[in-house]
Amino acid sequence: MKKLLLLTLPLFLSVGAYAAGAIEGEVEKQPLNISAIVMFLLFVGGTLMITYWAAKRTKTAKDFYTAGGGITGFQNGMAIAGDYMSAASFLGISGLVYLAGYDGLIYSIGFLVGWPIILFLISERLRNLGKYTFADVAAYRLKQAPIRTLAAFGSIATVILYLIAQMVGAGKLIQLLFGLPYELAVVLVGTLMILYVTFGGMLATTWVQIIKAVLLLSGATFMALAVLYQFDFSLEAMFAKAVEVHPKAEAIMAPGGLVSDPISAISLGVALMFGTAGLPHILMRFFTVADAKEARKSVFYATGFIGYFYILTFIIGFGAIIMVLNNPEYLDLAKQAISGGSPILGGKNMAAIHLSHAVGGNFFLGFISAVAFATILAVVSGLTLAGASAISHDLYANVFNKHGEVDEAKEMKVSKMATVALGILSILLGIAFEQQNIAFVVGLAFAIAASANFPVLFLSMFWSKLTTRGAIIGGSLGLGTAILLVILGPIVWVAILGNTEAIFPYKYPALFSVTVAFIGIWFFSITDKSDAAAKEIEAFEAQDIRSQTGIGAEGASEH
Repeated sequence: MKKLLLLTLPLFLSVGAYAAGAIEGEVEKQPLNISAIVMFLLFVGGTLMITYWAAKRTKTAKDFYTAGGGITGFQNGMAIAGDYMSAASFLGISGLVYLAGYDGLIYSIGFLVGWPIILFLISERLRNLGKYTFADVAAYRLKQAPIRTLAAFGSIATVILYLIAQMVGAGKLIQLLFGLPYELAVVLVGTLMILYVTFGGMLATTWVQIIKAVLLLSGATFMALAVLYQFDFSLEAMFAKAVEVHPKAEAIMAPGGLVSDPISAISLGVALMFGTAGLPHILMRFFTVADAKEARKSVFYATGFIGYFYILTFIIGFGAIIMVLNNPEYLDLAKQAISGGSPILGGKNMAAIHLSHAVGGNFFLGFISAVAFATILAVVSGLTLAGASAISHDLYANVFNKHGEVDEAKEMKVSKMATVALGILSILLGIAFEQQNIAFVVGLAFAIAASANFPVLFLSMFWSKLTTRGAIIGGSLGLGTAILLVILGPIVWVAILGNTEAIFPYKYPALFSVTVAFIGIWFFSITDKSDAAAKEIEAFEAQDIRSQTGIGAEGASEH
């Protein structure tokens, strides 16, 4: 590990050198910001030391996948918040508020409402039934190989799509903030991600997420308070000023700008709500705590932190409207962003970055820039660990293995190899998608999580008549419908493929694909009259007792 730290140090130190040099390319860079470079290097150095510390404590598969189950409810809640508060949330939601006003808050609420579902329905049962991944729960009383294959495929698809969005965002953000070439920025993020997960496992990933959450909440709180201070902490005065300076005037205080019809609004809500409850890197975090009580605490704290964060982004977005549009340095670029969307520094997603400079100068701009980078690293580390665990634990140990119990050392070796492979793949895809519109990628990731992962997981815990056939066919139908409707929808069929009119008229397919999944699972389960189905239905009672108490036999299914 020490050798790896020494080998990678020149790569991290090169940030300052590249930032100081002339950069060729289509995207303009920020003027050299020494404070941003220093804070970036401090964060990287600190997190590598955490990885070194965690590596010495990661000896078993349980350590690698779940940090030994020794994370407290508060720590895990903070880590979940760190996992969930991505750069897309911080920059994207505040940018949506800056662009569209009140509608940005509606969008952020969609991300938050998934948490009560996890809190009241899933967290306790998930912790009692599962071991390392949510596939442990879905396959508890059903046939192991087909269910784990479906769950692993849904997990890996979600992880890769989410990673593409994060890597492209990381490359663009670092390119702009530090002046690095896009390709080097993506390689840097991918390399750090591989180091964190391969050597530190869940323990290192958890503490990277906790540190990132503390930094992000602290920085966002300062920005929000600095904005409110300008108006004597009066929200009414802040809103009135925003209406006065924004080109859209009073329209920013009215809903309906982002989602134009009820079907799209409901479908988006379904994707955000059920998609959250089906994200593998979020579900995996519930296995890091000791028991169901701590799992409930995790969601309670995470909901509080995330809800508070989205309130801050709402204030930051309105603060950006006022301070950025009133600043001659940003005015032209800001108006370009509002009228048509600028791909460079004036773009709507840079509103929070501009505001940080307006309220705290270069030093605070450097801090927020480093926090944005930390945000990306924390999220991609959690995603990579979830993908690697699906490959090693679900596929290798429980599907491909035909010789009984798998040696833990071999399983961990496969997981680390999968981590490296996912890291390299994410780097290549991040570079390949540089010029692409990646909006559909994020939408598809949530649609798959909502349509393939959530229905199977939810019904496996709460519906006694679920059978393997129903789960496989219904889950596959939901997965296929989500992918097909995204391809046929406006984002891919029109914006990317260049057709004049979309075959499927809505951007968000989740309402339809989730419905298909639930109906498919129900129908193909109740029509399954096989002996295996009868045994799976009988096994529900034992599973239900264990899911509520944590006491009972291990997985009921052995077929």
